[in-house]
Order: sequence, then structure tokens, then C-alpha cells
Amino acid sequence: MTHEFKNMVTAYVLAREQGLKAVLATVVDLDGSSYRKPGVQMLILEDDRMIGAVSGGCVEKDIVRQSEAVFNNGDSIMMTYDGRYRLGCEGILYILLELFQPNNDFLNAFDQCLLNRDDFLMKSIYRKEVGAFLGIGTYVELQQKMYSLSEATIQHKKEDSLSVFTQKMPPCFKLMIFGAEHDAVQLCKFASLNGWEVTIVSGPLESKTIANFPGASSFYAGAPDTKALQQIDTQTAVVLMTHNFANDLKFLIELKKTNPAYIGLLGPAHRREKLFSQLMEYCPEIEGEFIDRIHGPAGLNIGAETPQEIAISILSEILSVVRNKQPILLKEKNGGIHA
Repeated sequence: MTHEFKNMVTAYVLAREQGLKAVLATVVDLDGSSYRKPGVQMLILEDDRMIGAVSGGCVEKDIVRQSEAVFNNGDSIMMTYDGRYRLGCEGILYILLELFQPNNDFLNAFDQCLLNRDDFLMKSIYRKEVGAFLGIGTYVELQQKMYSLSEATIQHKKEDSLSVFTQKMPPCFKLMIFGAEHDAVQLCKFASLNGWEVTIVSGPLESKTIANFPGASSFYAGAPDTKALQQIDTQTAVVLMTHNFANDLKFLIELKKTNPAYIGLLGPAHRREKLFSQLMEYCPEIEGEFIDRIHGPAGLNIGAETPQEIAISILSEILSVVRNKQPILLKEKNGGIHA
């Protein structure tokens, strides 16, 4: 959810330049079941624009309506939304509404946090009741320093009767695509729609630029630089789809000391085995854990044929691997569908 919060901060900065206030809504507690879980957030601007969502669309209208009181008097409030009769989710959401007023110190520290791909903590102080209460609000901890997101919160100390919802926020998930053909463009589009940061690495002879890849955040021609390789972490997936055996092998060798969550290879199984054989010949010292991260052919068996369908197949496999879930039909799953 880091990318969602990042989008809210970006929207807030633009709204502040226009003289508009913003209210942050955070689901901090839940009785029963819900479409989304505690920790999800959305931002409401003074002109009724919304960034993000806390449900499939049913709760948001009530949040916008109740945020009017926060805009008017600046007090942080708690609201509830009972979905048992309106949504059929059999859950009650407890939602914290507060003016979103991060200062420039926070904005600078947050930008640096994103750039460094550091984890950070969000702590929402709340009361499981409806109304306005002193001391409720959200803090962000960056590099062991706390920043209040609301001026109203920072004026009051936490009372013993209040609760704290804490969530650890990892770096934005990143996808590195090695390749610049049409199927790479489609994978880039779908990944960026999912909120992922997408880096494109083209082949050495490709005449492409970042303009050819809608949604991409960075582009390298020929090979990624050292810093880009160093930033490959457990919140990064890699897909090799250059359609060139020599290039795929070259990139695999460059990646051998990195620690991505997932590496996908385009192409049939016999091509994968040939790549593995060549890789072991050039790098006999390579770690077995690195080989275990490689998935080839990349993607889930959903009958994908078009580049767009193949992109969905690959992204689905990445999600299942990163979240350690065995893909099954939801109708065959016991228990909550989002558990």
C-alpha cells in the first residue's frame, strides 16, 4: 500500500499549491469481515476529489460526507460504517478522519525514504467510538523520527484510553523488465496500473526510449547502472523478455548477486534449461537460492495468448510468489477470500 500513500502525498502537494485542504481517512479497526483490511487509506480534497479508496466504492460517499466536519473545524474524528445491512460483508469499519497537513520536513524526509527504498512505520492513534477525541491522528516514523500528519494531533498527548494501529510500510514494489518489444510495453502498462514502479532495460541495439513505455518510471539502454542493480531487493520482481538468448544470458549473469523476490523468463522450458546450463558454465559458483527464484516459462497457466493476456498471467504469478499463495479458484477456497 506504499504506492497508494505516495499518490496521496503527491496529490496533497498539488492541492496545497491550489489552496485546497485535504482530509486523510484511515481504516484503523474492523469487527467482522470487509472488502479491505485495517490500514487502507484514502485522501479527500476540499473540492470532493478522492485519491484512493477504502472499499469497492460503497463506503466512500459516507466518508466524504463526514469529512465536511473535519474541513470546517479541523478536529480529528472517528466514524463507523456498518456493512452488515448495506454491503453484506458482515463487518463494521472504524475509520479515522483527520486533516492531512504534513509539513515540509516530512515531505523531504519521505521523498528521501522512497529514493532509498527504506521501510517506514505508520501509527494511527484512535478510539473505537464515534466522535471527536483529543490526541487521535496519524504519525509516520522515518529513520526513527516521528512526523505528525495533522497539526491537530501534534497538539495533544496520547491518552491511556486510546488505541494504536501500527503498520510497517515496505518500499514501493518494483518491476524491472529486460526487453523492449511490444509484449514488454504491455507488461509495463499493466504493472504501472497496479501501482508498481517499472524500470525498463532495453537491449544494446534497441532504438527505444522511456516515451515508448507508458507508466515506466526509469529507462536504461543496454544495461542498468550499478545503483539500479544495488536497489534490487525483496520488493523487486525481474522479467527477462528480450527475445534474444545471448541478451537474456548476459542479464542473468549481471543479476546473479542480486536478491529479487522473483525472476521470470519468457519462452519455453527447453530454452530455460539451455539458459541454466550456460549460466552454470559461466558462473559455477552461483547460489542455488538465486536459481530457485527463477520462474520459466513465466506466468500462470490461464490460457493466455495475446500480449495483454500474457502480461496478466505474469503479473498474477509474481503476486502469488511474493505473497506466498498457491493459485486456486476462489470458489474452491475455504475461509475468507482475502485471507
